[in-house]
Amino acid sequence: MHRRHILAGPAAGAALATPFLASAQPRLRWRCPNSFPRTLDTLYGAAEIVARRVREMSDGAFEITVSGPGEVVPALQILDAVGQGSVECGFTSSLFYFGKDPSFAFGSALPFGMNSRQTFAWLNHAGGRDELRPVFAEANIWQIPAGCTGAQMGGWSKRELKGLEDMRGLKFRIAGLGGSVMQKLGVVPQQIAPTDIYPALERGVIDGAEYIGPYDDEKLGFGRIARYYYYPGFQEAGPNTDFLVNLRAWEALPKPYQAMLETACAEAYHATAAKYDVLNPPALRRLVAQGTQLRPYPREVMQALYRAAQELYAEIGAQNARFGRIHEHWDRFRVEQVQWFRVAEDSLANFQAVATAPK
Repeated sequence: MHRRHILAGPAAGAALATPFLASAQPRLRWRCPNSFPRTLDTLYGAAEIVARRVREMSDGAFEITVSGPGEVVPALQILDAVGQGSVECGFTSSLFYFGKDPSFAFGSALPFGMNSRQTFAWLNHAGGRDELRPVFAEANIWQIPAGCTGAQMGGWSKRELKGLEDMRGLKFRIAGLGGSVMQKLGVVPQQIAPTDIYPALERGVIDGAEYIGPYDDEKLGFGRIARYYYYPGFQEAGPNTDFLVNLRAWEALPKPYQAMLETACAEAYHATAAKYDVLNPPALRRLVAQGTQLRPYPREVMQALYRAAQELYAEIGAQNARFGRIHEHWDRFRVEQVQWFRVAEDSLANFQAVATAPK
């Protein structure tokens, strides 16, 4: 009687709940190739956060194995591999695939776009993912925002850029539509996978490159080759990186597993942005101490880039109706957010920048 009483009591339910739920769920093993090299622990690590949290929430029933670029799938071929079902999922930036359809760029970042908070808000709470769903569905993909670098830097250059004339003929590595914008100023854009940027700079294949920001750029050694480091990162003010899932695999997932993935990806988005906020300031100080010359893009260059971006969006929209529709939705939200932040946040940030400047 005593034994039956113990088994029937509340403690028994708690003791038996975890193994029972785990055994009731299917055991899945997914592969997740990553566009970003293992050495970039923060961005590569976003996919590891997703894998770890899904494993923990499923009590080990749902395992995702993350691999580096080229180990299973080349860095810039992840969207194709996931869409074709060669792998179940992958971690990448959808802006890498703007050549297939420029609408993919909205999933990551557009030049003169939104900061990290605004990007997350548009994608997840202002209808952005709904706008993008048909774009990814045509590629047989379910897209989940899953990482963010925060504001990026404008990039490195071997020569000083004093004005528009210095932009002409500059061979510059830049991802996404940022390259198309710079091309309007006479720059020769190059889309090069992250692991290939350093050797391209070293061999003189390119004159400069943007990648992410001080922490990652220091690791990749760009400051040893290019002296001048430019800001702001007009091309990616708050870019999202994507956890892409094969659409059939997503639809076959039990609802609890879908919820786990969505939750884990949201955590990874905010965790990576926070980690970069911690790591970038000391990395920038180290780079400057080692001889890096920190420079703002000249105002005339920034103004020309902004005009070029607006021209580009109008041109693409005239040729691609879907891009035009998404851009209208995106831009309406962007303008509203710029005005709100100007009142609520930027004013205080600008005041504090002056108030805390070294005397």
